Amino acid sequence: MTEARRFDSAGLRAARADKPKARDRDLAQELGVSEAELLAAHVGHGAIRIAAHPDRIMPELAAFGPLMALTRNESCVIEKTGVYANYSGGGHAGLIANGEIDLRFFPAHWITGFALERETAAGLRRSIQLFDAAGDAVHKIFLTDASDATLWEPFVAGLRETEQGESLAVAPRAPVEAPFGNPDRAADLRDHWGRMTDTHQFLSLVSRLRMNRLGAYRIAGEPLARRLAPEAVTRALEAAAAGEVPIMIFVGNRGCIEIHGGPVRNVVGMGPWINVLDPGLDLHLRQDHVAEVWAVDKPTRRGPAVSIECFDAEGGLIAQIFGVGKAGPDAIAAWQAVVDAQPTARMEPAEALR
Repeated sequence: MTEARRFDSAGLRAARADKPKARDRDLAQELGVSEAELLAAHVGHGAIRIAAHPDRIMPELAAFGPLMALTRNESCVIEKTGVYANYSGGGHAGLIANGEIDLRFFPAHWITGFALERETAAGLRRSIQLFDAAGDAVHKIFLTDASDATLWEPFVAGLRETEQGESLAVAPRAPVEAPFGNPDRAADLRDHWGRMTDTHQFLSLVSRLRMNRLGAYRIAGEPLARRLAPEAVTRALEAAAAGEVPIMIFVGNRGCIEIHGGPVRNVVGMGPWINVLDPGLDLHLRQDHVAEVWAVDKPTRRGPAVSIECFDAEGGLIAQIFGVGKAGPDAIAAWQAVVDAQPTARMEPAEALR
């Protein structure tokens, strides 16, 4: 972000005023700064620095009523509307799970927070925005028309930081971990994979074998992991919508994972984006960023957890789609049929060795 040195806080505010309709993330990228630096420049001009830890923020949010939760990575954005009820904190991770809002938090990556008020064509918009050490957004929370806005001022006052400077130091962005496997341990991988009882065991399993997620998929092969064409994500969403098949969609970054559980209905392509535009749910995924897609079968105590997972060209995880086990055997069978209908894509032998 070397170009950031060309802008002082006033310059960043002027650039924001010149392009009032631009999204903060897009404008920051254009200006060569992080999104958090762009917001920091607005401290005292609609932005307030606040404590960023989820234990300070999440327990107070249920009282607001419906809020909009937004989580994204470079290639996918998910927005869910609901009540932030049933928060459970923890040193390593926290969660909210109540049917409407389903989130996993990783506090080590919650470094900087802002309360933001901004005038828009639709009126005043209030949000809480959280960022990692590189200044990238990990999670955003927006008040809706149904939220209790009378709680906003005391809520923000309770989170307000003593330091309210307009400048912000950010760290270099951590690179995406490229896929890596260990072909010498392929038999061990398949053996231990087949004896899993919970999907959460997978990452520790592959780590012990000196692999990561995508590297393990390339090594394991069928029937555990099957390479699909990049367009399989779009086809699966369209098939799930057409068949009213309930699914779980996971979208996240290092600091937060947001989950939709239930049906999707209105799947619409717009340029490079594939979108789900449903009441209470917006999903926007850059199809042109999808480089690899895998159908993955992980055993659990309750039966197979079958997913379609997509990755970008660097090996970064974009999104995962699962069936909904609690929806019953017919729903699981319908999701399995959606996955099975996706044609297998050829993988070059050299890819499995990387």
